[in-house]
Amino acid sequence: MTTVLYPGSFDPIHNGHVELIEVASKMFSEVVVAAMRNPQKGEPLFTLAEREQMIAESTAHLENVRVTHFSSLVVDLAREVGANFIVKGLRAVSDFESELQQAHMNHAISGVHTAFLPTASTHSFVASRLLREIAKFGGDVSSMVPPPVARRLAERHATAAGDAGAHDADRSDW
Repeated sequence: MTTVLYPGSFDPIHNGHVELIEVASKMFSEVVVAAMRNPQKGEPLFTLAEREQMIAESTAHLENVRVTHFSSLVVDLAREVGANFIVKGLRAVSDFESELQQAHMNHAISGVHTAFLPTASTHSFVASRLLREIAKFGGDVSSMVPPPVARRLAERHATAAGDAGAHDADRSDW
């Protein structure tokens, strides 16, 4: 049995992530999807528990996928779950540069290899940070996220809509 770990912030999970999970589930016996808090990405929109639930709901159709969250080193979690590989998605060349550096570091400290999977061109432009911003300003991102995520984004921003009038100076590039 070959187990792969797919770590990420998934704040929120989007169709590009789901596509990668679906591909990995066909290639490997088990896929462990792990949501993490990434301090480099600022304050998260959703809690780890909320992200774990959205991932579980969005991948419920895949029998060999399990979901968790963590706040340790990726390689420690890889060891804990018995992962043979870490899998990472690539949208563009710029992703490869940073992901390759992480892959080499992870291998150097743990011996765990990273497998890179390209995302389909239909999802190559989708990024969670862009989805958060578009949704914050009332834009429709439902075609780029699974239904459970679209629902939670709408709920999250509906509660914040009452505050919108107080932030007239806020603006978006979208």
